[in-house]
Amino acid sequence: MRTLLKFSLDVQAANKAIASGSLPKIMENLMGQTKPEAAYFTAVDNTRTVFIFFDMQDSSQIPQIAEPLFQEFNAKVSFYPVMNQQELEKGLGAYMQAKQG
Repeated sequence: MRTLLKFSLDVQAANKAIASGSLPKIMENLMGQTKPEAAYFTAVDNTRTVFIFFDMQDSSQIPQIAEPLFQEFNAKVSFYPVMNQQELEKGLGAYMQAKQG
């Protein structure tokens, strides 16, 4: 299922990870694990925030992805199912057929 992973890093924890050099390594591992179709990095509410769009094969991946973020960055982590335009059109088409039938 196409999934949006959103996480915001605790400022102090991220500062320490940048100073120690561990932030790039953890992000590299995360990117290798999720193989995202897109990843965006920004600031939201004065915190470093990341949006990663990837295909989650099974919900059992959640701990593998989230735990390093919780433990290393005291991050706020959210997972959301998302659709692209084609998937939305397919879903709306199925809804309309079910509504009429």
